[in-house]
Amino acid sequence: MNTVRTRFAPSPTGFLHIGGARTALYCWLYARKMRGTFILRIEDTDLERSTTESVQAILDGMDWLNLGYDEGPFYQTKRFHRYHEVIEQMLKEGTAYRCYCSKERLEKLREEQMARKEKPRYDGKCRNLTEPGEGPFVVRFKNPLDGTVAFDDLIRGRVSFANLELDDLIIARSDGSPTYNFTVVVDDWDMKITHVIRGDDHINNTPRQINILRALGATPPLYAHVPMILGSDGKRLSKRHGAVSVLQYREDGYLPEALLNYLARLGWSHGDQEIFSISELIEYFDIKDINRAPAAFNQEKLLWLNQHYMKNSDPEHVARELLWHMEQLGIDIKHGPPLTEIIKVQAERTKTLREMAERSRYFYESVVLTDEMKAHITPEILPALIMVSDRLANLPEWTKEGIHEILASTAEIHGLKLGKLAQPVRIVVTGGTVSPPIDDTMVLIGRERVLERLKRIHDLDMLSEVEDKG
Repeated sequence: MNTVRTRFAPSPTGFLHIGGARTALYCWLYARKMRGTFILRIEDTDLERSTTESVQAILDGMDWLNLGYDEGPFYQTKRFHRYHEVIEQMLKEGTAYRCYCSKERLEKLREEQMARKEKPRYDGKCRNLTEPGEGPFVVRFKNPLDGTVAFDDLIRGRVSFANLELDDLIIARSDGSPTYNFTVVVDDWDMKITHVIRGDDHINNTPRQINILRALGATPPLYAHVPMILGSDGKRLSKRHGAVSVLQYREDGYLPEALLNYLARLGWSHGDQEIFSISELIEYFDIKDINRAPAAFNQEKLLWLNQHYMKNSDPEHVARELLWHMEQLGIDIKHGPPLTEIIKVQAERTKTLREMAERSRYFYESVVLTDEMKAHITPEILPALIMVSDRLANLPEWTKEGIHEILASTAEIHGLKLGKLAQPVRIVVTGGTVSPPIDDTMVLIGRERVLERLKRIHDLDMLSEVEDKG
């Protein structure tokens, strides 16, 4: 058997979305499993809609997901000479022809066919011209008029189309530019693609492409058409369901391996297993195990997976991703605890890295006590808070155990439950009511900054004295 060669071929007319990322993953996994070659091809022949920004978004998305390609990226706009060469070859061999029909004639033909409730298709007027016509022309593929074109889809099984239902499609426009179905064929042929794994919205293109390949004397690749992704409501996936840029998932705080794990399972399974390492995905992945039915996108499941990876991945790896979010939020981490320590105390409490970053500002930045927060610090609790502050200032070693002992014994002295004391301490130290356990939090913030923040308790005590005298 020939070496497996797969390709991911996005059009740079927008961002790399979830459906495209899943297709890229399946192509990548199969190539890796079969020890083959994974190719990235940028199909940018739509000059009006293709943008350099979209190209970069695709490359950045692939890079973030760590879907490395072995060849490419190849750009169709740099291969026009090759397409023109093949078109000239087909014109000489009689497998393509020049069509001089005007837009007006074609529109009238379409209207008449629609009126007769026929499928609109070109009637072959120029198919057998023996002399060149006049004026502008397009080049059409001379599709077979009888028989069927059939292929064994690796997901859907046997699929066949009657040639009579297929059009003599245009392969070169009047300005000489090649069309999508033609460039795909030439690229797959030249790049020796063995397996085309793509969305099932392309399935109607496949018989046309197979016929062109056969006209060129080429062996068609094997095809696998992946069902679409639906929203949780059963409708086609849209932005409100999560059909946003892959890079938006990075901005929202997802780890790349969590997204890859989720996408792999979105239509594919290996028993009841839910969590897969990349090496396991490569080992177990098989195209035949892709479900024929559309998969439903579930945001809650993705969040669950993301938290799993935040808690169980190498903290150094998670820290690198968390650092990106800290930088995006303008949080300077030079003066504060290592991010690996933040991950240890926050992973259980947050579901995304962005949430973790936002909830960890107080480890690195000064905090402001709002009037709302001050309201939690009542005159009854102030004496205990002042004692905590004074005793912590004299703590020989800044340890979790030492801090906990001071909090617990101070609460006991003042006849308080530990939680009743810990919460106002948390408010003064972090500026909020939510944090990891207060002893862990204070250890990470550090002695100097904790004591500096606790000094504000004395200011609150003085303020209450002034109010009493007033």
